[in-house]
Amino acid sequence: MVKLRLMRMGKTKQPTYRIVAADARSPRNGRFIEILGHYDPRREPSAITVDNDKAVAWLKKGAQPTEAVAKLLKISGAMDDFAGTAS
Repeated sequence: MVKLRLMRMGKTKQPTYRIVAADARSPRNGRFIEILGHYDPRREPSAITVDNDKAVAWLKKGAQPTEAVAKLLKISGAMDDFAGTAS
């Protein structure tokens, strides 16, 4: 199964994250299929960049987002796009 999840990047105690589509069996910072965006929680306000078209395409294919990624996709508007096309 494919999951949309966060991949930790950056130095020690200075995290930034990539939002990636990855196989559920691969490790957190291991192999991934595609990069969907970036998340920087250290900025004020936190910076989120998501390619909504790619995210919606993966959601249509059945990819399951983690809780954190689902919140980020809701903020970026990708979940609304997906809900609009699903109904």
